Amino acid sequence: MSSSSARGDQWTFLTNHARVLLWLARDPEVRLRDVAAGIGITERAVQIIVADLEAAGYLTRTRVGRRNRYTIDASVSLRHPLEADHPVGDLLGAFLHREDAPDPEPAEVQAAPQ
Repeated sequence: MSSSSARGDQWTFLTNHARVLLWLARDPEVRLRDVAAGIGITERAVQIIVADLEAAGYLTRTRVGRRNRYTIDASVSLRHPLEADHPVGDLLGAFLHREDAPDPEPAEVQAAPQ
């Protein structure tokens, strides 16, 4: 088996940052340990990713009792220069507005201003 075919089974289109953001959009009150278990990465990795997303303005964390609630700003542009003309809401919309996914609109994701 060549090394390219061995590597070919390991890559994916979405980064863990995108996966965490999508998970938080689906369930804004989820525990980070549950996100980690669902994605298949460590809880510490999820904590670092959430800190990155928060520092970049993609989400805010609000303490509600003993839990956190995550609110996503869908108007923030994607980071790569080739996609910077698209807000992150486009990415969320592509994955969250399917029939089998819950609608993230009620206050969890802030819509981009028109």
